[in-house]
Amino acid sequence: MDPMATESGQRAVHGEVGEEISSDELCQRGRELGLAAVGVAPAEVAEPARSVLTLRKQAGLAGDMQFTYRNPERSTDPQHRMPSARSIIVAALSYETVGREQSEQPAGPETAGRIARYTWRDHYARLADLLADLARPLTEAGYRCQILMDTNHLVDRHVAWRAGIGWYGKNANLLIPGFGSWFVLGSILTEAPLEPTGRPLDDGCGSCQRCIDDCPTAAIVAPGVVDARRCIAWLVQAGGGIPSEFRVAVGDRIYGCDDCQEVCPPNRTGPPMPAAAEPRVDLGWVLSAADDAILERLGRWYIADRNVDVIRRTALVVLGNTAEPSWGRTFVAELVNRHLAADDEVVRNHAVWAARRLGLDSGVVELPQCCTRAAAAGHGAGDSCADPELHRELTEPVERRVDPQAWVAS
Repeated sequence: MDPMATESGQRAVHGEVGEEISSDELCQRGRELGLAAVGVAPAEVAEPARSVLTLRKQAGLAGDMQFTYRNPERSTDPQHRMPSARSIIVAALSYETVGREQSEQPAGPETAGRIARYTWRDHYARLADLLADLARPLTEAGYRCQILMDTNHLVDRHVAWRAGIGWYGKNANLLIPGFGSWFVLGSILTEAPLEPTGRPLDDGCGSCQRCIDDCPTAAIVAPGVVDARRCIAWLVQAGGGIPSEFRVAVGDRIYGCDDCQEVCPPNRTGPPMPAAAEPRVDLGWVLSAADDAILERLGRWYIADRNVDVIRRTALVVLGNTAEPSWGRTFVAELVNRHLAADDEVVRNHAVWAARRLGLDSGVVELPQCCTRAAAAGHGAGDSCADPELHRELTEPVERRVDPQAWVAS
């Protein structure tokens, strides 16, 4: 029976109970379908994942991140989603990679916005189809199945670790022997009583800590522990403003961050980038396009509250970090000034930062908000100011990248 689509990231499939199917047969089928790794774990409460999520959430390491942190008791109990579940099949689909050249300075606005590899294409769409094919023998045998991917209903990395297909790296990513961490995960909850396929793998990192040393914001605060409040991959997804102390470190990353994976030795090899991949996005287009156009093209990204201004906010930080006089003063200044007049205060404030970082401050001093008058009167940041956030953007030191005179001849 073909799967019936349910809510986003999930599918339910079922049939009539019949012949038994072994875990080995399912894993072999998955590999033949093109999955990098397949394993089976019991559908039981995930420990130590539940305790770890709870403790890190209490310590504030999750920041505003929800996902599996939202409700650890739910995300670590597969039977909360399917009370009759007895097994979980977890599968990894590798995605295409290229070398470190992705980190080089962009040549122009057309290539300025760097995107994390897992979003170069919609890998989850392909994974959903493969998991449906993988589940088909179970459904034909009468076992109810439900597919989960990229959802807060299950800590899939723990399931993969428990099934023995990989180990936790010091960057908190799962590493699969022979494939590294360049993959997306999906799971099948099923009523079928399958045998577990293995035990958790021993640590394969040894003394290596390149991911810790190379994190641009020191977000890996201990082996396997990431502080989301410092992690660029989360900061560029979360709503609100990007903390000013991390904006320079964002560099040209408009969505995601691969640094801790790029330096990981098991990730040094991988399949080549396909022609259909989209590793970078045109910054001028992002800062000029309408909401609907952005959502149509980039809707596969996680966008907080589906608010496109979150992308524009990050794009302005990238603009401040990458724009050069060779791009043309008129072009860059128009992008900045358009957003200095934005209705969204967060977008406007990040445009202020970009203008000051690029030495294009002329439009900033004309902002009519009272904080500019407070600054002119010599008040401290936020004193007697109806817009303290804008006041802070106007008065806090910013590391300037471009001399204002460099724009004169551009």
